[in-house]
Amino acid sequence: MSISTPFIQRPVATSLLMVAILMAGIISYPALPVAPLPQVDFPTILVSASVPGASPETMASSVATPLERQFAQISGVTQMTSTSALGLSNITVQFDPNRNIDGAAQDIQAAINAAAGQLSKNLPNPPIFRKVNPADTPVFIIAVNSDNHSVTETDDYADTILAQQLSQLSGVAQVLILGEQKPSVRVQIDPVKLASVGVGLEEIRLALATATVDGPKGVFDGTAQSFPIYNNDQLFKAEDYNDVIFGFRNGSPIRIRDVGTAVDGPENTRIAGWANGRRGMQLAIFRQPGANVTETVDRIKSALPKLQAAIPPGIDISVMTDRTQTIRASIDDVQATMAITVALVVIVIFLFLGDAWATMIVSVTVPMSLVGSCAAMYLLGYSLDNLSLMGLTIAVGFVVDDAIVMLENVYRYIESGSSPAQAAIKGAGEIGFTIISIVEPVSGSLKRKLEKSEQRLAPKKSQFECASSCFAGQRPG
Repeated sequence: MSISTPFIQRPVATSLLMVAILMAGIISYPALPVAPLPQVDFPTILVSASVPGASPETMASSVATPLERQFAQISGVTQMTSTSALGLSNITVQFDPNRNIDGAAQDIQAAINAAAGQLSKNLPNPPIFRKVNPADTPVFIIAVNSDNHSVTETDDYADTILAQQLSQLSGVAQVLILGEQKPSVRVQIDPVKLASVGVGLEEIRLALATATVDGPKGVFDGTAQSFPIYNNDQLFKAEDYNDVIFGFRNGSPIRIRDVGTAVDGPENTRIAGWANGRRGMQLAIFRQPGANVTETVDRIKSALPKLQAAIPPGIDISVMTDRTQTIRASIDDVQATMAITVALVVIVIFLFLGDAWATMIVSVTVPMSLVGSCAAMYLLGYSLDNLSLMGLTIAVGFVVDDAIVMLENVYRYIESGSSPAQAAIKGAGEIGFTIISIVEPVSGSLKRKLEKSEQRLAPKKSQFECASSCFAGQRPG
């Protein structure tokens, strides 16, 4: 007895089963997550360390190298890359796919602690690390520009309002601010004037550090009333720094304005961002693992008018990159291709066989196989992406070939005088196993090719994110 025999002998149960599979596929298809590529969960951790003003060579020798020595001793490390730039080093550590990401993070923290004594003494903060998706790229990039506000003011609204609100949307993992220009006060010292008063730069640095303090002042506490002091010693404007006293000569105070000047400006003058020839910054939005990329982008687009109304007039928000355009186009193209393929197959079979019932068999088999595959994809956690759509397109050819081979073999027995039921049982019993044995190696080969494609795509480890953080000094929003 072949696999097809129980289904041939029970046509009513088979019909109900087909209807159940059809309904499950119709329900599952809209719920399938949409993504550019399959979800590849390679345990990957990005370690960042910064020393302001250090050259790339210094960062590589005094920060990246000691950390790499410790990371190399962790079991399960399959690949490690590092990039050092001015004042910043990024080290990407990828582990074996079977390694638990939380356990790998603990090993990374232990390695950072072990390397603490070998790191540069000028390191202001310990190295930080976070989990990253090596195959992840921004799904949406927004440009923020203004002709009426300064770059630092525009960056402040982009950081405190836009990035924070976008990060709270469902499906959004994080928002990176590219070309960030945080406001700051820059103190420019004239070395000639500084030498004339006999003071070094370190004395000025200490004076500036102690001149602005955000600390509690206490309260005035009386018998009947109590008044807290809300003021603090923070300085926010450049003119306030010009009056800072850093020493005395001949009983007279020496202020910053006597040896230089303080100006308002960006925190880092060596990074910048442009969009359509206009200076500003960009918000790169990443999706959460497994989130439907098209639904996530739709939420972002629907939130943009509200965000535009929440910031001052004169600050423009525009869309730079929308990755869902190609994804939507791919899905639409594959859907159209499959529909055309099924229609052509039905027409060709009808022209050659001249039998409406035989044509009906193939015209039902192909859509049923595709719709049933959607239900299986939903249960297995697969997504609609370029690779899975390619697999479905190739699978249409398998289904059509197998259906035609099975149909011809059954018709051979019908033409020999057997009844349709007997012909179906005999024909399916003869070539059922043969069809399975032919399809299995082909599908296995296709699966291995898809896995190799995923492995080739995955090692491009957050190149966008690493490049932006290494060379533009970005941070997550």
